[in-house]
Amino acid sequence: MSVKELAMNEAIREAIREEMRRDKTIVLIGESIKRASSFGVTTGLIEEFGPDRVWDAPIAENVIIGLSLGAALTGLRPVPEIMLGDFVTYAMDMICNEVAKWRYLFGGNFKVPMVIRVGGCGVGMSLGAQHSQCLEAWFLHVPGLKVVFPSTPYDAKGLLKGALREDNPILFFEHKALYGVKGPVPSGDYIVPLGLADVKKQGKDVTIVAWALMLHKALAAASMLEKEGISAEVVDLRTLYPLDVKTVLESVKKTGRLVIVEEAPRTCGVGAEISAIMNEEGFDYLDAPIKRVTAPHTPIPFSPALERLWVPDVPNIIKAVKEILR
Repeated sequence: MSVKELAMNEAIREAIREEMRRDKTIVLIGESIKRASSFGVTTGLIEEFGPDRVWDAPIAENVIIGLSLGAALTGLRPVPEIMLGDFVTYAMDMICNEVAKWRYLFGGNFKVPMVIRVGGCGVGMSLGAQHSQCLEAWFLHVPGLKVVFPSTPYDAKGLLKGALREDNPILFFEHKALYGVKGPVPSGDYIVPLGLADVKKQGKDVTIVAWALMLHKALAAASMLEKEGISAEVVDLRTLYPLDVKTVLESVKKTGRLVIVEEAPRTCGVGAEISAIMNEEGFDYLDAPIKRVTAPHTPIPFSPALERLWVPDVPNIIKAVKEILR
């Protein structure tokens, strides 16, 4: 199998194209996706698959998800796109009260095979408080949903292909600052299993858990710590629900220390859930209190300078690691 360098948006597009060729029931639904949407993910798909499978939608996220649910219940595999992550809030009723619950309400007699692409999440473009959020933690609280948030082009393609073969609704989050990040991606068919974390760097002194943009900052911090004789193991969650507790627990068992890095505000975040689980199941392995490196509990500033101060960065991670190694 050959390998090529692809940007994240290209890897996602390749996954969609390959799966649409494989499965004729997959259809795309979103705002301006015939013109490649905001970040170019759907470029060229209308030319190959035509308007019967690539549907432009009005600026109405609740309608997009409702239409997708109906399509899923009648035998299609819809892939609705939410143009910016913050706009998923307009579809909360459909996602949380309908999409997440249909299989349960009807005793499994209905399948809901749909992948909701929550595009353009997070900071990086100074778009302000209403266009820069990472809201993935909200959906971990809703039974019936799976939540995926890749960090690399390789994982983005493999996870999306796996998600598109599931019969359950999945939210597939995409970070706007990672769309242009390049990495090696196999050109053929491969799957990254949902619910399986990945140890991106081996270490023995401390475990750093992160995902999406923060994974890259964690790796940069680990590289700098290595120069000071501190060996950090970096775990990329990849899937946030179901959470791969086993991999995190095995890492903490080895290192005895845990730092969780999360772009979103601290209160009730994914990091809080991981911390609680590790205290319940891994307390005896911990040699120091768990540290969380998160954004403050404030709206995201519009100013580029203030946005850089708001989001967790490499020095914050290094500081947290050193504090629990004292």
